[in-house]
Amino acid sequence: MRSQTPAAAADASSQPTPWWRVGFVWLVFGGPLTVVVASLVTVAIAVSGAEEVLTAPSYGPSAVDSASVPAMQARNHVATPKP
Repeated sequence: MRSQTPAAAADASSQPTPWWRVGFVWLVFGGPLTVVVASLVTVAIAVSGAEEVLTAPSYGPSAVDSASVPAMQARNHVATPKP
């Protein structure tokens, strides 16, 4: 095994560290990259699970079914003024 001379050892330690070996660089790049990936996942979920657009209003006489009649009567009773 060859031993390095002090001058060779000083040259090896004075070389700059590559950018991918610095932890702070991964923190700076990792935060925004995580946000971009999360937004793409959110868009994919929203597009794949999209429901159909309603063209008719969901209120009015045609929207009242037999299950909501007691609730409608109670609401109307509460809203009527006392004589």
